[in-house]
Amino acid sequence: MYKTEQEKFWAGEFGDEYIARNQGASILAGNLHLFSKVLARTQGVKSVLEFGANIGNNLMALRLLLPGAELSGIEIHQTAFDMLTKNQFKGYHESLLTFQPDYTRDMVLIKGVLIHINPDELPNVYEKLYQSSHRYILVAEYYNPTPVAIPYRGHDDRLFKRDFAGEMLERFNGLQLVDYGFSYRKDVNFPQDDITWFLLEKK
Repeated sequence: MYKTEQEKFWAGEFGDEYIARNQGASILAGNLHLFSKVLARTQGVKSVLEFGANIGNNLMALRLLLPGAELSGIEIHQTAFDMLTKNQFKGYHESLLTFQPDYTRDMVLIKGVLIHINPDELPNVYEKLYQSSHRYILVAEYYNPTPVAIPYRGHDDRLFKRDFAGEMLERFNGLQLVDYGFSYRKDVNFPQDDITWFLLEKK
């Protein structure tokens, strides 16, 4: 059913454990802080598509910051997808690797997901991100200047760090960097698991 071991991993039991770990008001507060900084550098965002939305934590924050915007998410895990749609978001229940863009959005978002994609499939996902957006792409991931794989909760080949945004800028001449920033896991008020975010815009 799935092309890569990483897809099977996230569609199964480990996906259940992730849902249980990642809920609550503190996560919403941290996301509001992060996305408010990002959106301050944008204009006219009326629609957002998130790649790997899980239960919709990021979209819940965006709903508060962008009231009236159309918010959609792609999610591979059945339970997470059910919770996503229960929270009144438009959902696509499939792998990012098989998703086919149906129409473009003002902003496409991927946060903490590229790090879990099989590196051989990154060009495929980059292409889908690019084709799904008609203005902004937000990449928020663990950053490393060179590609590296690190153990993830006792598992190998499940977490990969690299310069995802830099690779997209090199791949697509039609992209430019608008802004970037870092959110520290030890932030006293709004911890965000060492996420480095990059806001890209189509020229």
